[in-house]
Amino acid sequence: MIEQQWIAMDEYLCEQTQTPDESLEAALKSSAEAGLPAINVAPNQGKLLQMLARLRGARRILELGTLGGYSTIWLARALPADGTLLTLEADQHHADVARKNIERAGLSGVVSVIVGDAADTLEDFARDGIPPFDFIFLDADKQSYPEYLRLVLRLSRPGTVIVADNVIRGGRVTDAGSADPDVIGVRQFFDMLARDAHVSSTAIQTVGSKGWDGFSISIVS
Repeated sequence: MIEQQWIAMDEYLCEQTQTPDESLEAALKSSAEAGLPAINVAPNQGKLLQMLARLRGARRILELGTLGGYSTIWLARALPADGTLLTLEADQHHADVARKNIERAGLSGVVSVIVGDAADTLEDFARDGIPPFDFIFLDADKQSYPEYLRLVLRLSRPGTVIVADNVIRGGRVTDAGSADPDVIGVRQFFDMLARDAHVSSTAIQTVGSKGWDGFSISIVS
């Protein structure tokens, strides 16, 4: 009953704060038809990401975990005309679906989908000395969050905003003895944030259509 109320509230909030969007709805539909897991951000979460990127004035955005491109579209729409977004996806099938959704949304000229292991790609970025990013969204495999954080900090600069999704795991993150690789990864991720004097962070737990979870927000100083 409580989860039904969470879902109903999410639906109400989306109805009150958003207008129907054919490109976003088509991205969800095509992702489902292609067999992609329904683990995309909720619509109100997507708009929050977009607003955070706009508040930051982001011109360069990095996303880890493209899936079907739903959050990618939200974030890309926050960019100015000369902005760019690089999104990393390990699964070729997911990337193919995402590229079609991004093209349908008219964002192919803004977004580049890069297929491969995210850690390897980030290492390549750092080695090649590409310009730092203004906004980074982590939404890939949670057990690798510590490694991703280590690498994206090398691709950041003072003022870079880093948002990490799914960091509550239904409350399981409080279990220091958990053997769940995702929980272990998230706990190590938080440990790294806590130890880094050059990063200011907070985290919010959420309930809604995606269950009980949440996200962290960090600013690099």
